[in-house]
Amino acid sequence: MAINLDAYNEVLSRLKPYHARLVAVSKTKPAEDIAAFYAAGQRIFGENYVQELTEKQALLPADIEWHFIGHLQSNKVKFIAPFVHTIHAVDSLKLLQEINKQAAKQQRIIYCLLQVHIAAEETKFGMDEQELQQLLQAYQADPSAFSQVRIAGMMGMATNTTNETQIRKEFHQLQQLFGSVKTTYFNNETYFKELSIGMSADYQLALQEGSTLVRIGSLLFGERNYSQM
Repeated sequence: MAINLDAYNEVLSRLKPYHARLVAVSKTKPAEDIAAFYAAGQRIFGENYVQELTEKQALLPADIEWHFIGHLQSNKVKFIAPFVHTIHAVDSLKLLQEINKQAAKQQRIIYCLLQVHIAAEETKFGMDEQELQQLLQAYQADPSAFSQVRIAGMMGMATNTTNETQIRKEFHQLQQLFGSVKTTYFNNETYFKELSIGMSADYQLALQEGSTLVRIGSLLFGERNYSQM
């Protein structure tokens, strides 16, 4: 077990002044590592793969708040709909509609974050601003069609670079877009409040740019071992 409780406590201390929350990203890590952080008080855990999430959820305490943070295919929503709390990477209207459909079958509400493409890499997922506006207009036109989801905020991934100026610029642009979307579409909704930006290497910049949820894995769990997946 390679968990780092000192790093965990340091991250929590850095989040506190910003009133931000930690999503401990446990992908590729065993359930016992998650249990160790659970024993230390952590309750929000993030996973990137549907099968891995469903397997771990069955083994771990029921009060864990599971966040799905990876790219999600519509045909796999049904497997996590019974228990997932928040889906960070909603990158299409089709996916939002499917989440609503599967949440209705489970008679529960699923919180969703709209993923916007802010990075230089084309390989990263997320909507452009036109696609985002189309989704929001569809949502606004018929809110009753989305009664089982709550659009709770937005998510983005910065460019994988050591250029802090570029990273800060990308985070700032998303923060500005978040404010505009809130004013236009969710001004009276208290649940639209989450800005999910920042990972192990850049979370401190993200906090300065308004992050409310940081997604941190390797700092806490050590490097990932994809060969065991």
